[in-house]
Amino acid sequence: MRKGFYGFLTLALLSLLISACSGGNNSNSEASPTGSASATGSAPAAEGQPKDGGSLIIGVQSDPTILNPIYAGDRVSLTIDQALYAPLFQVNNGKKTFYLADSLEPSADNLTYTLKLKSGLTWHDGQPLTADDVVFTFNAILDEKQNSMFRENLIVGGKPIQAVKVDDTTVEFKLPQVNPSFEATLVQLTPIPKHVFENEANIEKSTKNNAPVGSGAFKFKEYKTGEYVTLERFDNYFAGKPHLDSITYRIAKDTNSANLALQNGEINVKYLDPQDVSTIENTGKFDIKPYSEGRLAYLLFNEDSDTGALAKKEVRQAISYALSRDELIQTVYGSSDYADPAKSFVTPDGLFHTNDVTSYDNDVEKAKELLKAAGVSNLKLRFIVSSGNKAQEAASLYIQQKLKAVGIDVELQNMDASAYGQKFTDTSAKDYELSYAGYIMGYDPDAYSILFKTGANSNYARYSNPEVDQLFAQGAGEADEAKRGEAYKKLQEIIAQDAVIYPVAYTKTIVAIDKKFGGLDEAVLKPVVIFEDPSKLYLK
Repeated sequence: MRKGFYGFLTLALLSLLISACSGGNNSNSEASPTGSASATGSAPAAEGQPKDGGSLIIGVQSDPTILNPIYAGDRVSLTIDQALYAPLFQVNNGKKTFYLADSLEPSADNLTYTLKLKSGLTWHDGQPLTADDVVFTFNAILDEKQNSMFRENLIVGGKPIQAVKVDDTTVEFKLPQVNPSFEATLVQLTPIPKHVFENEANIEKSTKNNAPVGSGAFKFKEYKTGEYVTLERFDNYFAGKPHLDSITYRIAKDTNSANLALQNGEINVKYLDPQDVSTIENTGKFDIKPYSEGRLAYLLFNEDSDTGALAKKEVRQAISYALSRDELIQTVYGSSDYADPAKSFVTPDGLFHTNDVTSYDNDVEKAKELLKAAGVSNLKLRFIVSSGNKAQEAASLYIQQKLKAVGIDVELQNMDASAYGQKFTDTSAKDYELSYAGYIMGYDPDAYSILFKTGANSNYARYSNPEVDQLFAQGAGEADEAKRGEAYKKLQEIIAQDAVIYPVAYTKTIVAIDKKFGGLDEAVLKPVVIFEDPSKLYLK
């Protein structure tokens, strides 16, 4: 859910928006996708200094869902897309870093934003990248037939934002009303090539996504399903030729096997579960980097399952009372160093976040009372789990045990990461009630509307509340910061009262990076995608 998905599915990521929703923390190549980092044909360099050449191998948990940034919502697709497609700009700690764009300026009335692109930009196939591509991408997202998850974010007050070409390097975005979250929306929209997709009736299903043409630091070379995706250096990258010859994303679905490959030098970069940190750290070969992604880990309630078991909020409240947030954090993350208790659906990096909301937690007797009052007994729930995802596996076993204590039987349904992702993101799926997930949604709370508004395309809980819909609309269009804050704080309380999800923790992501590689600070560790600018990475 990269709204998340990032962030991102955001939603995720974003994200969630989405595997950013997974609940856990994936032609010929000169370097074997299973080989170790090497520098072939590169000039000698002083120890620790950058040198050109070599390959980086990143371990990922599953195949990418789609290599197209206007559809990607899972962590693996977003990670690969970050190297394939350059963004317009990025935001870190409130400060913009411009990539394809040179500037973004609002008008005095905040109804027009003028975007200036850099001159001389090109796609990987040598074709020029211009304002036509930005406008095409914007209009493709708005086209209902193209089914992009970002469409809802380009509708303000029931009317679409317009993208107008001024000249080859200038685009004006015209808003129907003031929209304080517009820049947070635009930062997620990465241009796709008009000359590749303009005649495609269904961009999402187009075979042209199988060999994508991007604008990022690395260009597509080869994809072997279930094995790896390899990208090679793009010499005409606008920010200068990258140091590395290639990046390979090795698909390693089994966490234990992936950790072994990491220790053996067959993988250079990998997310770690907290339980595995000490083992990897003790090798002395890796820099261990915990960092905040603005991520929420939570228990999802599917209100629209075929049993209807979780349609009553009292049942969702009862399940929440049966659990202990602190125990879950210790069970799943091993330490509060990697997770802070969560009560709000907004993460602490988000505007107007408050953890001072209603919480149903750690009261078994209250859980039993609510179930009895709701007329529910002998409840049976299905819990989908991504096999090999240690966070999900640990959480599901704990939740199964705790719910048994209040008379609820939980059946765990294990599936591989790809199948789990497809099931979770299918808003019509009715054959499960519970899942343990996570999202990264970015700093503006309007991003969360795709998770909680009635009928929204990332509303995986299938939740509906007209007051929530109205408050999201109010917050998105409110220019007065104090009034906007009131709307989002009220939203946090209502969604908490309705027990739409059971928030568990604001988690840190942990990544292990082979000490042979430098440029980490310049590459910038980034939510969901690991590196914001992989062109800066190098072999020491």
